[in-house]
Amino acid sequence: MIRPAVIESAKIPSGSFLAGKYFELSALIAGSVAIWWRPLVSTLKLALGSDAYTYILLIAPLSVALMYFEWSGDPYGPSRRGWAGWVLLSVALLLRALTAASLNAASTDIILSLSVFGLVLWWIGSAVLSFGPGIFRSRLFPFCFLFLIVPVPTGVVSWITQTLQYQSAVGATLLFRIDRVPVTRDGLIISIPGLDLEVASECSSIRSSTMLIVITLVLAHLFLQSRWRQILLLAASLPLAVVKNAIRIFTIAELGTRVDPAYLDGKLHHNGGILFLALAVVMIVLLLWVLRQSELRNSRLGRSRDLVS
Repeated sequence: MIRPAVIESAKIPSGSFLAGKYFELSALIAGSVAIWWRPLVSTLKLALGSDAYTYILLIAPLSVALMYFEWSGDPYGPSRRGWAGWVLLSVALLLRALTAASLNAASTDIILSLSVFGLVLWWIGSAVLSFGPGIFRSRLFPFCFLFLIVPVPTGVVSWITQTLQYQSAVGATLLFRIDRVPVTRDGLIISIPGLDLEVASECSSIRSSTMLIVITLVLAHLFLQSRWRQILLLAASLPLAVVKNAIRIFTIAELGTRVDPAYLDGKLHHNGGILFLALAVVMIVLLLWVLRQSELRNSRLGRSRDLVS
């Protein structure tokens, strides 16, 4: 009766053991900052200087917060340390070495993406090396979420921006027709009585669209258990990114032609994206509530069947 208790108590890590693990992880992360300093600075400048990359600023804080709130008393020990951590660290260093010369010469978007990808591998490998592979399995989403820090190549960003422009123009045209406003569209040019407007790249709302997708990812992870419901919620955010922008174009054009032309170049035009992002988030939350209720209902039905059987 005594022996099993002794064995179980041996699995519980002491405070000094965990402190050593946290120190090891902190040292590895600090080392990554030094090794990847130039790519980190380039990524930060990109996030601060381009609407298409602003979402990057949210990824690391959200990942850390998710890991903190999902933290549990997992039994960490030397026996759980596998070779996977060393493999990830080695691959990360290899990517950094291969991209270092190119970054020193001329920082291209693809080289930067590969380098930051290696940085994320280093962070994951550091956690696996310090606490064992179980930490990655138990916190799969926060670790994978970190890969959103990797800057998307500019060619892909341009394609996304153009797609948002075109689809937003189509959506705005449909809204004008629903409102029985005479409208014609030629590509990205929308013509209504008294106004010709162009859906420029600045009007694509790519910043609020990427923010919406990031928010949806976190909400789906936190409040939904079913994989297909999570995918459905994320899929809904994609058309909503277009719908909110079409509503924005329609609203500003209607206010500018019917109320005051100042709306066409006013605060709502330049700084109103947050309002329409909030509208899209409300729609996502409503859909999330519906999916959550169906999930809870199915769970209750499943428990009832188990009790009957």
